[in-house]
Amino acid sequence: MGTAEPSPAQLPPRRLGLTGSIGAGKSTVAALLRARGLTVLDADEQARLVTEEPAVLAQLEAAFPGTVATGKLDRAALAAQVFGEASRLAQLNAIVHPRVRQRIQALEAQAAQSGARWVVHDVPLLFEGGLDQGMDAVLVVDAPLEQRLKRVVARSGLSREDILARDARQLPAAQKRERATVVLDNSGDLPALERQLETALRQLGIHPAGQSLG
Repeated sequence: MGTAEPSPAQLPPRRLGLTGSIGAGKSTVAALLRARGLTVLDADEQARLVTEEPAVLAQLEAAFPGTVATGKLDRAALAAQVFGEASRLAQLNAIVHPRVRQRIQALEAQAAQSGARWVVHDVPLLFEGGLDQGMDAVLVVDAPLEQRLKRVVARSGLSREDILARDARQLPAAQKRERATVVLDNSGDLPALERQLETALRQLGIHPAGQSLG
């Protein structure tokens, strides 16, 4: 006797990677996708939650003295110790990333149980971390450099030099565009971005309510 084919609800969800250079508008697109009923797994949010766990905080304080105070992570102090230091950053990633992956896998399993056909993985360093290899499609949000700089300065207070330094440590925007399944140009207004997103979802076969059309 043959094995029964799994029902659509039993199939693992397909993965849509979402990424973009600093200031491109990735968070805006993530919010638009959530509003359309898709499950969006935010890697940065999960990393923040991981670094609130007491066991992780203990490891971080041991590896990076002076970065934990009164049971909370001093993110600025940690950034000062690892920024631009490849070996220190690798040490940090070795502590945090495995736990982030576990949380993401658990959330993806929950989405599958609820019948989601697609799950969005919102990952700033999707290409840099090689995570695009595990995606069924990749959506890249982009905008001109000067426009991105203005946005980040306005919301963060960082200097142009700081933002440019961070941007330089990411894969160049042009290369992200080349490797994308679909590119959203966020140089215009929100309605223009929404129109592009609707077209992208249709192109990928994703129903606005989060269910595959295919």
